[in-house]
Amino acid sequence: MSSTPRSARPEGAQDMPEAEYAANLRRATLSSSIGSAMEYFDFAMYGLMTALVFNTLFFPEGNAAMNTVAAFGIYGVGFVARPFGGLFFGALGDKVGRKTILVITVLLMGGASTLIGVLPTFHSAGYVAPILLVILRLLQGFGAGAEQAGATVLMAEYAPVRRRGFFSALPFIGIQAGTLLAGLVFSLLTLLMPEDAFLSYGWRLPFLASFVLILIALFIRARLRETPTFVQLEEHEQIADHPIREIFTTGRPGVVVGIGLRMAENGGSYMFQSLALAFVTSATIGLDKGTVAWGVTLGSLIGIFSVPLTGHLSDRFGRVPVYRFGAVFMLLYTFPAWYLLSVGTEAVAIAVIAIGIGVAVNSMLGPQCSLLPEMFGARHRYLGVAMAREISAVLAGGLAGVLGAALLAWTDSNWIVLAVYMATLAAITTGATFLVPETRGRDLLKETDALRLSDEEHDHRMTAAAS
Repeated sequence: MSSTPRSARPEGAQDMPEAEYAANLRRATLSSSIGSAMEYFDFAMYGLMTALVFNTLFFPEGNAAMNTVAAFGIYGVGFVARPFGGLFFGALGDKVGRKTILVITVLLMGGASTLIGVLPTFHSAGYVAPILLVILRLLQGFGAGAEQAGATVLMAEYAPVRRRGFFSALPFIGIQAGTLLAGLVFSLLTLLMPEDAFLSYGWRLPFLASFVLILIALFIRARLRETPTFVQLEEHEQIADHPIREIFTTGRPGVVVGIGLRMAENGGSYMFQSLALAFVTSATIGLDKGTVAWGVTLGSLIGIFSVPLTGHLSDRFGRVPVYRFGAVFMLLYTFPAWYLLSVGTEAVAIAVIAIGIGVAVNSMLGPQCSLLPEMFGARHRYLGVAMAREISAVLAGGLAGVLGAALLAWTDSNWIVLAVYMATLAAITTGATFLVPETRGRDLLKETDALRLSDEEHDHRMTAAAS
């Protein structure tokens, strides 16, 4: 990475030698990217397997539609665990540091994913099989609940101030790489392996491969220094004694608005990645599962460019305008997208899913990477970002699968109800962009939240105007 002037470095890093700062910025980017890649590889792969594998192998033969609902229910269990993981590890991250927690979460998340690859199926273990799957999904979600929040905070606190949007978005290329790799591996496995072989052992291989990513992530994170912001908090004895109390009092407005900002991005992502596949490969439409999965692959490939691009644009034009563009785009895209999916043409379905993920979702993800950390004060930033991200993951991403699958079963695969659902998520996020102040360039050593500070400034100006 090129030399960064001391004045452009993040708060607390001005006195760090140039070579040391550059090395740690590089390690922060790599460690965050690999963690993001592993998390989204696992979750995207599980989403693909839910719609097409787990509903068959982990439940008794019978009603296929209800088995799909049950499989998505287990998929949603992982989301239910995420806020608890975010609360637990987020509070620890604000007390003991970002680095330590990121080492723990990658072990927990990756270990659970690897064990999914050795689970027995319903045929060999009966109802023990789905119970074990639920337990591992809970552990996976518990670890993932603080992984993305930690990566987001880590990069925002290391990134150069004027390019914080771009640098904060770089690790989230890992999200696209993980999703891309999951779609690519799944498509290749389904295309190259006979169906019997794939259902027998082929589906296990991607989960077992998570072990390799664990080793790489641990090696890089072990060499990473704590963020300059947290070091400053330690040196000035400003570490929060009760971050949970702070986040549910002074930090509550930021959490609520953060949840609203995430509804379309998170819910839309999982609807396009898994629910859309279940919809177009259902008996009503009948498209080939392996072929349509290429839409997820192409969407993630687009995201490798669109995420850092929109992060960069947020450095030039502000976080809020770029985020609002993505939310409005999804709102306008929703009904045409689900109608075209219902037409039943493979090429059209691939294009719709690719644009939905690559453009609609990722136009919000890019600026979000820096916006969420900037919204919260230094003393409870990790916990604030974790709560905003993971509560929204339950309300949007977790419910998207189980509720969407239920709607498909109850309405005989009616595309309109799914379009209404996605449009509602997009409308919530569009409204939330009018509630958050512009945060570009904010001092991350500030202990006050951006929303709280904005309210105080507003009150001060109103008082001054009245006098």
